[in-house]
Amino acid sequence: MDLSLFPPFAVVLDGLSSLVALLAQLTAPVAGGGAWALAIVLLTVLVRLALLPVAVSQVRAEIARRRLAPRIADLRRRIRNPEALNRAVLKLYTDEKVSPLAGCLPTIAQAPVLTAVYSLFTHPVLAGQANALLGHSLWGMPLGANLLPVLSGAASAWPLLALLVVLVVVVELSRRANARFTGFDASAQQAVPGMATLARVLPFASVAFAAIAPFAAALYLTASAAWTLGERAMLRRLLA
Repeated sequence: MDLSLFPPFAVVLDGLSSLVALLAQLTAPVAGGGAWALAIVLLTVLVRLALLPVAVSQVRAEIARRRLAPRIADLRRRIRNPEALNRAVLKLYTDEKVSPLAGCLPTIAQAPVLTAVYSLFTHPVLAGQANALLGHSLWGMPLGANLLPVLSGAASAWPLLALLVVLVVVVELSRRANARFTGFDASAQQAVPGMATLARVLPFASVAFAAIAPFAAALYLTASAAWTLGERAMLRRLLA
């Protein structure tokens, strides 16, 4: 089933397309040919500003979990039975009114937006009309293309390759910042074989997605990751 034909989703896509077009029109005098790419970045900023309360709750949950880290470590030392340990940890979270799932909220909240952006630049027809956004590009890279066709020479690949390099750097900086702030998770990672490796590799899944996603979605993903890096650093400093 094509979700773009589902009436509620079609309305969202049409509205998102109109918003991106409006942002591109407003920035065209300054950005010129890069107006449509800049519109994607501005869309990212608007989305992340709307999600700021969720980010605040996430950082507060991180601080609370860090506060509980010594007690959790003590439970791991005293309780060897996995099921009993899980019950004890869950009870501790419940007693302290801390949600172990709070950190997932921003990702879950952004998923529909990223899905809409992805759909916006992959559907040739929106609301019964040709998707005009697919005709725009940035430095020779079509906003609707990904790494797979451009490597064959169909389009200029360097803008996407440069963007992927930026995303790798941002993801690594975020991973290190998170590891420093939530360093109490190290003992848990060591207790589960392969967990430390998984924790290092998993964040880079977004880079693989950006490589096969439309360039516009990769732009959104990179801008969102950079925003997260700065936002998390600021909120941690203010709330901690």
